[in-house]
Amino acid sequence: MKRKENMSPFLKALGDTPKLRVLDFLIDNDLFDYNLTEIARESNISYNSLLSFFEDFIKSGIVIKTRKQGKSDLYKLNTDNLFVKHLIRLDVELAVGPLLKESGSELLEKEIEVG
Repeated sequence: MKRKENMSPFLKALGDTPKLRVLDFLIDNDLFDYNLTEIARESNISYNSLLSFFEDFIKSGIVIKTRKQGKSDLYKLNTDNLFVKHLIRLDVELAVGPLLKESGSELLEKEIEVG
């Protein structure tokens, strides 16, 4: 697998592992649902690596099955899950935090709070 040249702040802070790559991809694309092949490809991991842990993501409620398209099940990030909400907030803070420190703006800091 080819590594991302521009790693996200999320992966830079937490590490570049297959699980974290999948979470990073799903957080950045939480409005859409994907089949397993697309998730593996877009996360830049092997399909077999994805299969090794994806069932755990389902059981823990991190991802949910949204629908079936042909023979494929589609999944998306479960944004109602408290753990996922915290991950999204962390992702936003890691991405925007350095900008806030440079600007010194407390107003912007309040705008990034995730419900």
